[in-house]
Amino acid sequence: MEPTDHLLAAAQRFGYVADGGVWLRPVLGGPARRVGLVKDSDADALTYFARRFEAFRAKVDELLARMAASDNQGSFLMKVQHLREQTRTFDALGDFADLHARLEAAEAAVAVGVGRNREKNLATKIGFVEEAEALRNSVEWLSASEKVKDLRQGWVKTGPVDKARADELEARFHAAIQAFFDRRRAFQADKKAMANRALNRYRDLVQQAEQLQESPQFEAASRQLKLLQQTWREVGGTLPKKQAAELWARFRGANNRFFERLKHHVEAQRAAGPHAGAPGAPEELLARKRALAERAEALLAVPPHEAIQQAKALQTEWKQVGTVRGEESDRIWQRFMLACDKVFELSALEYHLRKRTAPENGAPAGRARVRAAALRELLAADAQELDALRENFGNLAATPANEAFRQLQQTKIRSLERKVRTKNDLIALFEQQDRKLA
Repeated sequence: MEPTDHLLAAAQRFGYVADGGVWLRPVLGGPARRVGLVKDSDADALTYFARRFEAFRAKVDELLARMAASDNQGSFLMKVQHLREQTRTFDALGDFADLHARLEAAEAAVAVGVGRNREKNLATKIGFVEEAEALRNSVEWLSASEKVKDLRQGWVKTGPVDKARADELEARFHAAIQAFFDRRRAFQADKKAMANRALNRYRDLVQQAEQLQESPQFEAASRQLKLLQQTWREVGGTLPKKQAAELWARFRGANNRFFERLKHHVEAQRAAGPHAGAPGAPEELLARKRALAERAEALLAVPPHEAIQQAKALQTEWKQVGTVRGEESDRIWQRFMLACDKVFELSALEYHLRKRTAPENGAPAGRARVRAAALRELLAADAQELDALRENFGNLAATPANEAFRQLQQTKIRSLERKVRTKNDLIALFEQQDRKLA
């Protein structure tokens, strides 16, 4: 038998010649189709198209062998699908049904493997998303940043997941990562701004202390320096070690210089003997401070635009009176401070009302109700801000790196607590006025 006889026999099994053309018998649910023309003899034409089929089958065999030997069979999926589609259109004579079945089986096997891999990838990516979202409230910036870096690398290396979940997971992962970086950027900006504020504040305190170190007004200067010392402790902020040491040395030096002079002054007074009722005696100083507190309390009856200027003048006068220790002095100080706070809050309230409403012409009782209502609105905003500050402070880890920021937050909380107390006192005052005038 000639070498081409088996090709001719296979061609005759799967095709035939009719009307000058070579035809493939019906296969894969399709009708018979013409695959070529007869140029020489019928046998030569049939044999030629049988050889074309053998070449196509060899191509399929090679692809399936390479896929079977590969660890990443999913990479062959597109080629398998392309060849499977060609079994319906390739111009040749042969067992296309067998090739189609083999390619279809290979595609199904790949699909199973791809499905398993995608399930595995899905579980991995869900884990990455949960870890990224857990970093939203982290303030351990260094370790959290390293974790984010690892998560991003792992995300890129992990293969695809089912399209129905891909967009959702991608959005959640990147949103969580972006939220972390936004918080870190805000923290760093706040930290830098706080450091700049702290530097300027420390410099201002040093300058004030140096201006007071030679003051002959020992009582007033002593109280002012102690207030500066208290303020120094409350400034917060982290400065470079060398810069902080230089500023502290100047501040401490100015304080030491003044209190050394004060020591000599007191010793000189003791040597001269006590003088009851003298201008610097505790009783006289307490009387002056009590009078200042009473004047500050009386400012509640003065128009706010005038009262605020007088309150500032009283604060300046208070600093010049001098220092008196004891519970009575502390009580008078609390009276004075509360009265000044009320003046400042009333001035802010009037500014708020002028911006919001037209000039008032109503009865006094009505004006008291309007002010009480406006204060309640402002108080609600203050209370909300205070709750947020307390919550943020509670979430801030007590670590050395956060200490300066924690001190700043505590100072803000104390200041806002004073504002809340003052507004509540003023609301009670306006309600009392309303009841009397009603």
